[in-house]
Amino acid sequence: MIIYIIKRVLWLIPIILCVTFIIFALLELAPGNVVDTMISDQMTEEDIAQLKEQYDLDKSVLYRYGKYILNLLQGDLGRSLATGRPVWNEFSSRFPKTLQLALTSLIIGVALAVPLGIFAAKRAGTIWDNLTSLFSLFALSMPGFWLGILLIIWFSYNLGLFPIQYDGTIRSYILPAICTGLMLMAPTTRQTRSSMLENIRADYLRTARAKGVPERQVTTKHALRNAWIPIITTIGNSVARTLAGSAVIETVFGWPGIGALTVNAVSRRDVTLACGCVVMTCIVYVLLLLLVDLLYAFVDPRVKTMYASGARKKRRRLNA
Repeated sequence: MIIYIIKRVLWLIPIILCVTFIIFALLELAPGNVVDTMISDQMTEEDIAQLKEQYDLDKSVLYRYGKYILNLLQGDLGRSLATGRPVWNEFSSRFPKTLQLALTSLIIGVALAVPLGIFAAKRAGTIWDNLTSLFSLFALSMPGFWLGILLIIWFSYNLGLFPIQYDGTIRSYILPAICTGLMLMAPTTRQTRSSMLENIRADYLRTARAKGVPERQVTTKHALRNAWIPIITTIGNSVARTLAGSAVIETVFGWPGIGALTVNAVSRRDVTLACGCVVMTCIVYVLLLLLVDLLYAFVDPRVKTMYASGARKKRRRLNA
């Protein structure tokens, strides 16, 4: 298992190289640069030229990219071109807010998805199953920005129950958490229903019912336990996408997280800050997916046995 973890972590290197190069190339193709946001009417052409020289904008994009990668290999994410603050400080100050939103959304999404998926699977083919599937399909196909705007109009403008944007209170968590939780809930509900349908009519469950095991225990202890792996995969992927793709939700709700920081960096053509946010987000994304893979061994003993048997076979080959 240790070798598997090392291989997954090493895959971060080509991923980071590709992602950073794409960010550099896209911002190079976009009109304007960070100096354009600093130019004032009092500046002369010489002042503007000095600014461009200061930020290496008088050199090629390959030179700036190579310089950035050399610093990155030394563990230096650089400094924001717009504010001058270290990128790591900018990221670390915003990441807890994104993590809080993701965890709150995870609780809401899983609390809704798993019971709904079980409910639909046990009533497969009925109107309740169809209504549950329709609700999850509606939530799955709904754009996050549109749902967020609707929630703000209904509950903030019309009813005045929650603040429009983040203000530091608990109430400001509710609307963005519900919006993100519904998007996480939709695929998890469908996956829970599908996985439960594969297990709920299995022979071992009929045997358990024949032995007098209560139906709730049959569902939760036997059927759900064997259906967890694809459900965990869906949850893990959804949470990783929430952390990595939270820019839309955070922008709509004015949430001070990584997504909003990345959007601001791109709009100001702050290449160093944008690349730093993307690099750290990639690392978090890969580590989350790795954590999901490791959870398989704790949920399903067969996966743990597979890892152990693979390690024993490798030791035998080395001894031979």
